[in-house]
Amino acid sequence: MTLAETPNYKNSSNPFLTLNYESALESLGDDYYDEVAAAEFPQHLLRWRNDALLPRLGLDPQLVKDEDFITAFGKFQGRKPLLALRYHGYQFGEYNGQLGDGRGFLYGQVRANDSELYDFGTKGSGRTPYSRGGDGMLTLKGGVREVLAAEALHYLGVRTSRCLSMIETGLPLWRGDEPSPTRSAVMVRMSSSHIRFGTFERLHYFQRPDLTKKLLDHVIEQYYPHLSAEQEKYALFYAELVKRVAELAAQWMAAGFCHAVLNTDNMSISGESFDYGPYAFIPSYNPYFIAAYFDYSGRYCYGNQPSICQLNLQMLQEPLKAIIDKGEMEAGLVRFGEYYEAEYTSLMLKKLGFEDLLHPEADELLNLTIEFLKESQVGYHQFFYEMARTFSSKWRDEPGFVMNSSDIVPVPGASGIFDDWCILYHQILNDLECDHIDVIAETLTVNNPQTVLLRPVIESIWESIAQEDNWQPFYELIKVIQSRR
Repeated sequence: MTLAETPNYKNSSNPFLTLNYESALESLGDDYYDEVAAAEFPQHLLRWRNDALLPRLGLDPQLVKDEDFITAFGKFQGRKPLLALRYHGYQFGEYNGQLGDGRGFLYGQVRANDSELYDFGTKGSGRTPYSRGGDGMLTLKGGVREVLAAEALHYLGVRTSRCLSMIETGLPLWRGDEPSPTRSAVMVRMSSSHIRFGTFERLHYFQRPDLTKKLLDHVIEQYYPHLSAEQEKYALFYAELVKRVAELAAQWMAAGFCHAVLNTDNMSISGESFDYGPYAFIPSYNPYFIAAYFDYSGRYCYGNQPSICQLNLQMLQEPLKAIIDKGEMEAGLVRFGEYYEAEYTSLMLKKLGFEDLLHPEADELLNLTIEFLKESQVGYHQFFYEMARTFSSKWRDEPGFVMNSSDIVPVPGASGIFDDWCILYHQILNDLECDHIDVIAETLTVNNPQTVLLRPVIESIWESIAQEDNWQPFYELIKVIQSRR
């Protein structure tokens, strides 16, 4: 009898406990996880509930009470088993066999209205066998930062996990990089999969190709079901994973986002972005921008993200080669650059106002844009927002009118690169039909919001919470993010 079939579970009045839970990962057996218990907290203050996700789960936000969130995702009543997944990973290039879910667990898997299977994974829910001396907790600031990152990336078009809830728990925490004691929280993340590259790397470490195949079959069945009946399903899976990861890297780069810790245990087998720690959005275009203070060599700097993702895919071939021909995987990986460039070019052209630009100078326009951003060090996000704010049909009249009402660009003649950019943009506008101007204006507005989660913005939000327990700026910022303003 599954948990969903037990009388107490079915008769619960809490809507989160009557969702269509499935034991997909649990059914694989305990070679992949450990059953754990959730921590008990002295208080439960619901600080964030993501009502935007509830309709996908078939729930009416108006019928879901705050106490329902607290009971399910703070007190963790009515759900068993809670599973801490086992995995290893390459961290900053070095293999670590002491990993696993150290401060979270898989709360449950839900079949949503779109027929996709989603995982509810916790963060800050207490110790597990993989805590390695840690307390298994999450700082409230860390929770705030992840909620903001996930929402911002989602509305910027990045394929990402999102936070379903965040509850302040009342436990004081001691952290070396925070004024101590600091406040704590427990968060529930809704993601496409809890399985990581490192999940497979652990099985290879223990020389269990049988478990590798079992897990790979599960991954294809659940996350690549269109490949299940294919004769070459394993090679096709890897090729599609390459495409998904390449496109994800392009989405980060276009969004000006630096993940900061792209270890293989932070790479999802479904090709989704998740687990936001010391991330940052770049203030200006700098390929060497480092988001994590402990990334001393700049391994995971902004500009390295595509190559690191490609390297992680290459390292994943080692555990998968027991099932998939190495040559077939190499053939799949060689297309990483092609997929990346196609996605990056498409996204950046949208930021420049062009939904489907087949103009022969499109690549030149993008190259000039990057060169100018690098040369001038104007705000990366501000430049594109200023394009959207100042765009006018007068830009068709002469190059000197292009962005001439913005004070962030150089005066004519001060930058040869910018002058060339204006001339080319003017030329492209004149090669398009007049009625396309309104489409460009709309595309610029949709793809270039004014509000960006730069570090000073996040610190300002946190200061209101830390100093005054004022959450209003946090909620207002999320509303702005969700409205794409």
